[in-house]
Amino acid sequence: MNGNAFSNCSLVLGKHRSVFAAIGVLLACLSAAACAAEPDWSAYGQLLERHLGRRSAAGIELAWLDYSALRQDPAFSRVVEQIAAYPPENLRTREERLGFHINAYNILAIKTVLDHWPVESIKDAGSLLRPVWKRPAGEVGGKTLSLDEIEDGLRKLGEPRIHMAIVCASKSCPDLRREPYAAAKLDQQLSDAATAFLSNPAKGLRVENGAIRVSKIFDWFGGDFDAAGGVAAFLSRYYPELPAGPPVRADLPYDWSLNGQ
Repeated sequence: MNGNAFSNCSLVLGKHRSVFAAIGVLLACLSAAACAAEPDWSAYGQLLERHLGRRSAAGIELAWLDYSALRQDPAFSRVVEQIAAYPPENLRTREERLGFHINAYNILAIKTVLDHWPVESIKDAGSLLRPVWKRPAGEVGGKTLSLDEIEDGLRKLGEPRIHMAIVCASKSCPDLRREPYAAAKLDQQLSDAATAFLSNPAKGLRVENGAIRVSKIFDWFGGDFDAAGGVAAFLSRYYPELPAGPPVRADLPYDWSLNGQ
């Protein structure tokens, strides 16, 4: 290419550089949309903003869900339909699978309460021979699952902090978060949930009578914390003021009454 031709080509490219840049941005956006694996959780997030507050009940400070108002909100059924229709095989990463199924568990726990409304406890939706956790809770990706089945799937992903994120609609459960879990910020969300739960002396952790007393969650699912070095190591990570020496007892009273009205 001679000098004049090269100069003319550069001039043309220069004139159209902004057009090429715009096309590049458009293609990047289209590619990102095509690769997006998570559902759009905005409707669920708006529901939480409308109906989730904070309250002290039975001596426990907790996130308080207005089930009565939520029951009248037509957006909730659309969120339930969303997780029923969404294909889980689209979830490409561990973080996407964790976030999706944490949200699915929490949504279907709420649905279980509303399906049997009014109840004083989610456990009222089951029986001694067939607890609520074993009963069909709803559809996830076109498959009917119980809350136990969703939880068991989450546990297989090797993330003990899920136990601070999934909420079984009870006062002594970890708090329902006021935003959906999402892959892009999942690690911080789970750490925040663990710290918040352990910072609540009424249901997470308190030092009392020469012992460290923690939620019964750490007894029921103790083995899940082995990957974090065991329960004591997990507690130290998310409760830095934990004193060394006292025994850890997973014996805080667990209040199964509803985390809302």
